[in-house]
Parts: sequence; structure tokens; C-alpha cells
Amino acid sequence: MTPKERNGIRAAFERASEGPPAERYVLRLYVTGMTARSARAVKNLQAICDEYLHGRYDLEVIDIYQQPVLLKGEQIIAAPTLVKKLPLPMRRIIGDMSNRERVLLGLDLVRSSDRAGGDSRSQ
Repeated sequence: MTPKERNGIRAAFERASEGPPAERYVLRLYVTGMTARSARAVKNLQAICDEYLHGRYDLEVIDIYQQPVLLKGEQIIAAPTLVKKLPLPMRRIIGDMSNRERVLLGLDLVRSSDRAGGDSRSQ
């Protein structure tokens, strides 16, 4: 991500934070053991949450090998998968959470129109 894109995302976040009190986020990250990809997803997501959702998120990391019963009804087709339960709408993000812009869009922390360049087309 270029510095210009980062500044655009940060500016959008600052505009959003000036509004009414933000909602609490309930997140579940489904991983497959402590593989390098799973560890990277946890680390990347914690960094994003600490920066953008400080003090207003609950993150549960679920190892699907250790707790397979928690997969029931979740429609998890790949891991790591992040499920944003609240605030609605519910969203799923698959991958190691290294694409910050995609994660921020998926968490509804920025709108596609807030991205650098103002391109609001979906990808």
C-alpha cells in the first residue's frame, strides 16, 4: 500500500471517528492449527484491530482442528477465515489478513469510495 493510499484510508477513518459513538465489533477468526499462515492471520488482524478498533472489539480465534463443533452452521470453506458477526451486515474475509485495505473494507471501516483515487467500483 502506498503512502497516498494509507493517508486516504486514515483520513476516511478519522472522518468516521468524528461521528456518533462507534459500535462494538464481534469477530471470529477460524484457523487451522498454528501454521505460518494462521499465525500471520492472527498477527495481521490483531494489528488492524488495535489500530482501527482499539477498545471496541471482541476477537475469538478458533482452531478448527481443536474445536470442529464450532464450525457447524458457519459455512467456513477455507481457513483462515474471519467472520464479522457484529455490527451487521455479517461478512466473511478469507486469507491471512495481509491485504489491509481489503480487511478494512470487509469490516466496513472504510467505504470503497474512501479509497485513494475515489474509485468506487467493486473489485
